[in-house]
Amino acid sequence: MTSSRRTPIRHLAVGVAAIGLAGGIAAAAPAAAAPPCTAGALSATASGVLNQVSGFFDTHPEANDVVTAAAKQSPEDARNSVRGYFTGHPGELLELQGIARPLTDMRNECGVELTPGHLATLIETITQ
Repeated sequence: MTSSRRTPIRHLAVGVAAIGLAGGIAAAAPAAAAPPCTAGALSATASGVLNQVSGFFDTHPEANDVVTAAAKQSPEDARNSVRGYFTGHPGELLELQGIARPLTDMRNECGVELTPGHLATLIETITQ
């Protein structure tokens, strides 16, 4: 795989990591009906969340810059950088937690994990 193909995957992974930091600790609200726990439903939910995260970054350029820069850092430095930014911007953290809630709810209700590593592996597997 070429470096240019890895870069978007790494950016995706860092973006999802930001969602994980923002939404990973949020408690799921009880749902009226359990969601379908299928790959298709999970993909649709993740896609919707990532689309909203894209809009978030469009309207929060400083957060966008921090997460973009994190893609070029070691995993530990990236985690610390992103966590540090959102700790200093709690309103933005709450906004991202709200955006991530459907994915967090699905994870809790279906008992599935969707980590940046899972997404990156899936994307790399199907694009090779």
